[in-house]
Amino acid sequence: MFSSAHRSRSAAFAVVVGLWLTAFAGQAIAAEKAAFLLPGSINDQSWNAQGYQGAEKLKAIGWEVAYTENVPAADMVEALRDYARKDYNVVIGHTGRFLSAAQRIGPDFPRTLFIVGSGSAGAGENVTSIDYDNTQFGFLIGVLAARMSKTGKIGSVNSLEGLPNVVAQVGGFRKGAKSVRPDIEVKVIYIKGMEDAAEAKEAALSLIAGGADFISGKLNSGQTGIIQAAKEKGVYANGRSFGHSAIAPDAVLTNIVEQWSDMYSQAAQQQAKSGGVGGKYLLYGFNTPGSTGAELAYSATQPLNSVVPAAVIAELDALKAKFKEGSLKIDVAREDARGGL
Repeated sequence: MFSSAHRSRSAAFAVVVGLWLTAFAGQAIAAEKAAFLLPGSINDQSWNAQGYQGAEKLKAIGWEVAYTENVPAADMVEALRDYARKDYNVVIGHTGRFLSAAQRIGPDFPRTLFIVGSGSAGAGENVTSIDYDNTQFGFLIGVLAARMSKTGKIGSVNSLEGLPNVVAQVGGFRKGAKSVRPDIEVKVIYIKGMEDAAEAKEAALSLIAGGADFISGKLNSGQTGIIQAAKEKGVYANGRSFGHSAIAPDAVLTNIVEQWSDMYSQAAQQQAKSGGVGGKYLLYGFNTPGSTGAELAYSATQPLNSVVPAAVIAELDALKAKFKEGSLKIDVAREDARGGL
C-alpha cells in the first residue's frame, strides 16, 4: 500500500499535470482562430460570398472565426494588423490586393500566417498566396463560348487589368476560343470597379451591340451586370455562382464556382497541424490533389445548361482530363488578355 505522503505527492502531481493539460488544450483552441477580410459584401453572390464560405467551413469544424467585409484598399494594412494583434494565427485577405499589405506587415507578426486569396506569390516565412488555376478555367469557358457562338464574336468584361489572375483567366479565355475557332473575334473591355454592376452592364451591352453573343467576365458584384445584359439581349454568359443561374436561367451556360472554402480550410488546417504553409504560392487546378480549386457548375446537380450539346460537353470533359494528366498546359502572356474593341 502507498503511504499517505506518497498519495499526497501523487495527488499533487496529478493536479499539476491536469493544469498543464488544461493550459495546453487552451493554447490549442486559441491557435485555431482565423479572421477573414473581404473587399466587398458577403451577399454579392460572387467573389465575396465565396470567400465567406471559407469562414463558415472553418467555423463548422470548430475554429473561432471573425470577419470584416467591405474593406477598402486604403484600410487593408491596418485591418490585417488589427487581427494579428488580437492573436488570430491565420488571417486571410480575400483578394490579391491584400498581397502588398501582407508583405508589408508579415515580418512584424512572425507567429501569424497571412493567406492571400488570388494572390500571385508567397513572401518571407508567413505570407502565402492561394488561387485556383484561372488559365485552365478561362480556357474551358473560351472553348464553350466559341462552340456556342453563332455570330463568331464573343466578349469579356473585367476589371483590374494586369492583375496576374485576371491576365490568366482573360488570356485563357481568348486562347481557348481561338484553339477551336481561329477566326473568332474576341473583344475585351476593362472597367474601373469589380463591384460596379451598372458599369459592367453598359460594357456588356456595348459588346453585344457589336455582335458578341457570349459574354464572359471576372468581376465581383459587377458580374451581375453582365448577367442582366445577357438576359435582356438574349445572348449567353457565364456566371460565378448558382445565384447567377437563377437570375438568368436561359442565358447562363455555366458558372466558375470557386472552391475557396476547400482551399482556405486545407491551408489553415495544415498550418495548425504541422506548419510549412508560409511563404508558398499554392495553385489548385485539375492536376492537383485534394481540390481542383473550382468547378464548372450550372446548378448543384448540373455542370452545364441543358442547351449545351452533348458533343461540346464531351469536348470540355476531354480537356479537363488532359489538364488532369498534364498533357495540356496553357501559357498566357499579358498580350493575350489585352483590352480593346
